[in-house]
Amino acid sequence: MIRRNVLWFITVVVAALVQTTWVEQIAVSRVVPDLTLLTVVYFAMAIGEERAMYTGVLGGVILDIASNETIGHFVLCYVIVGYTVARISARMMTEHPAAKAILVFCAAIAFGLLWVAVAYVQDPSVAALNNIVARVVPGAFYTALFTPVLFFAMDRLFKRRKEWKLSGGLIG
Repeated sequence: MIRRNVLWFITVVVAALVQTTWVEQIAVSRVVPDLTLLTVVYFAMAIGEERAMYTGVLGGVILDIASNETIGHFVLCYVIVGYTVARISARMMTEHPAAKAILVFCAAIAFGLLWVAVAYVQDPSVAALNNIVARVVPGAFYTALFTPVLFFAMDRLFKRRKEWKLSGGLIG
């Protein structure tokens, strides 16, 4: 259990650090995939809302520190999306890669709308509609494209089994 928790911690930190540093290398028209969101959604689907929210807090804190945003901006959005995805995925058949990609797409849209809404409340001069059209929707498609590969790799890394899920938490 300690090994899985350490592996989870390292995975979230690496995803957030890669997102803040190297992911710009694969940007298409200034749109990049959200690797931290992918880890939040993965843990929401694989383990449950508690681990998804912890993932959102850890990844969000790293992104808040690395960006010029107010501390808590990314945390709030990731935690809300992680909790919601976990609750929804518990009631869905999410084993097919297309279902996972669609859920990631919807989560990315929800995250983007939350992020833009919080940014707009903090600074009404933010071009909210322009951000939604130019960044949120293309970013959601781009993030969803990475779903099958990243989820496959994380399933192998964590040796995911059905016994992982027990009341939304991790068992030994």
